[in-house]
Amino acid sequence: QVQLAESGGGLMQAGDSLRLSCAASGRALSIAGWFRQAPGKERERVAQIVWTTGDTYYIDSVKGRFTISKDNTKNMVYLEMNSLKPEDTAVYYCAAATVPGRPYDSWGQGTQVTVSS
Repeated sequence: QVQLAESGGGLMQAGDSLRLSCAASGRALSIAGWFRQAPGKERERVAQIVWTTGDTYYIDSVKGRFTISKDNTKNMVYLEMNSLKPEDTAVYYCAAATVPGRPYDSWGQGTQVTVSS
């Protein structure tokens, strides 16, 4: 496992932009991702990035608005969120898989993102 610490959440208005950051320490990462959980809903995977290749995945609802990126030298993962919508309101979690081909095994504590209309 790795230790993950998110930052950057806040109260935003629709149309705003926000960048979430995640600092990783400990073992090397295989995949890093951002998940979110809104009240009364199940947690969903928003985006992920393969640490070695940079290949990315996005859930349909954020394609074209969110961008996941990484800084290998700093062991940081970012989620740039543009054109925020009220339905983006959730607790956002940084997650990592440390073993290739295995599920996510490390989670951050979460950061709240609230988007008002």
